[in-house]
Amino acid sequence: MKGIVGRKLGMTQVFDDESGVATSVTVIEAGPCPVVAVRTPDADGYEAVQLAYEQVADRKVSKPERGHLTKNGVDGAYRHLIEFRGHFSDAVQGESVTVEIFQPGDKVKVAGIGIGKGFQGTIKRHRFHSGPKSHGSHNVRKPGSIGASATPSRVFKGQKMAGRMGGKRVTQVGLSIHSVDAERNLLLVKGAVPGPKNGIVEIREMS
Repeated sequence: MKGIVGRKLGMTQVFDDESGVATSVTVIEAGPCPVVAVRTPDADGYEAVQLAYEQVADRKVSKPERGHLTKNGVDGAYRHLIEFRGHFSDAVQGESVTVEIFQPGDKVKVAGIGIGKGFQGTIKRHRFHSGPKSHGSHNVRKPGSIGASATPSRVFKGQKMAGRMGGKRVTQVGLSIHSVDAERNLLLVKGAVPGPKNGIVEIREMS
């Protein structure tokens, strides 16, 4: 199991030198991420590795968090602490995880907070069909019937209606590493990943 935390910088395209084929890639600035803690079934009841990301000034994190980092041999303060569930055979507490753990062609999944769309109607939020747009129709973008009258005399829970869209955790699976730039701590991932530019993302090896 391999994993790292990074920041989505945006998308671009890479051209193949031989065929000239363009490949859409997402550029992610990942790591280096110090290993803060290694969870074991004997001590913690589960297997996981806790990584830190984005070093900041000491005043920007709480005293308990600074104490937690210092106790586990990590110098400096970090804004994000993220745990990756699973068995990490190469994880050593106090050492750093870099993009070099990945190789071009590795299958990965990327998780992040999707872009928030605000309050949206049912057509955009749930892909409802619109009503007739001619002959004086007054039901173009309305949701239509949301329940019967006498039975059940209520609206069922979970009914698809208008509301806040996006802004939730999304995991995109089936991605692969296009290339790795160890000098600049960059990962180029084929395809699109969740979240806005500069959003925090978690890159995991597909199990």
